[in-house]
Amino acid sequence: MSHEKRRGPVMIDLEEEIAPEVTPATAPPVPEPGLPQGAAMHSVAAMATRPRSKLARWFFAALGALVTFMLSVAAWSWVAGLLAANPLLGMIAGVLLALVLALLLAIAVKEAWAFRRLARLDHIQRDAGAALGAQDLTLAQSVSAQMLALYAGRDELASGVARVKAREGEVFDADGLLALSERELLAPLDRLALREVEGAARQVATVTAVVPLALADVTAALTSNLRMIRRVAEIYGGRSGTMGAWRLTRSVFTHLVATGAVAVGDDLIGSVAGGGVLSRVSRRFGEGVVNGALTARVGVAAIEVCRPLPFRAVERPSVSGLVGRALTGLFGSRG
Repeated sequence: MSHEKRRGPVMIDLEEEIAPEVTPATAPPVPEPGLPQGAAMHSVAAMATRPRSKLARWFFAALGALVTFMLSVAAWSWVAGLLAANPLLGMIAGVLLALVLALLLAIAVKEAWAFRRLARLDHIQRDAGAALGAQDLTLAQSVSAQMLALYAGRDELASGVARVKAREGEVFDADGLLALSERELLAPLDRLALREVEGAARQVATVTAVVPLALADVTAALTSNLRMIRRVAEIYGGRSGTMGAWRLTRSVFTHLVATGAVAVGDDLIGSVAGGGVLSRVSRRFGEGVVNGALTARVGVAAIEVCRPLPFRAVERPSVSGLVGRALTGLFGSRG
């Protein structure tokens, strides 16, 4: 009896893998090598975040102390010499010197008070974060009380303060209580802060686009951003002095650089697209759009740093929306 070998069908796949068809809809975008990157704002960020060595800080501190000591001795010797030579002139010089010292003391007190106001905002922010994280109603009530005390003397917030006081006893959870404070107390301040940001973005974009002087765009970006950050701090109750404003500016730019936000990203696609179109007409117009967009991004970061509460009940401002409102019509006749 013979055994027959069973044979089944054999399938051999001879077809090669077919690459997907490339259509205009699926083709990658054409790169734009000349896209503006906002050189002025990158220069400002580099200046604001330049690392400072401890040796340099000690050197300048010692140099300042030495110069102050020399000026003090020279002024005292000058007044003493005038008193010996002419008592009347010596008395006038002494009064003027005392006036200068009193003004310097007043400036120092003002700077210390400004740092205290900024520290007060930091304290409220930390307590608010802890209250929201732990859902601690007692801590949330403390945050609400601190905000009421902070904004008690603001005329534009009088009605909001009254509504919070009238309704805070009806809220029994941390989220609801802080949301009430955010809507009634911070929403009006957010509108004021956004107007400041839009104005700064418009100014930086305009100067970059129309002023051909060397370093004019960097100077405009630096001064506008410093003024914008200081005004944002004042709006939220942080009235920063000269030193406090620079320290706040440094912290804002350090945060932006650390997170890679001082760059052209997804939330600036619309603005960068406009900058790309304008750059074909004029490179400076494109740079103006991008510098304005980056200024708006810095402004949003300043709002988040100075705002006592995080954005929860109120929508976080969009950078693209800010740029659209700030630059609408600015380059319309040239685009």
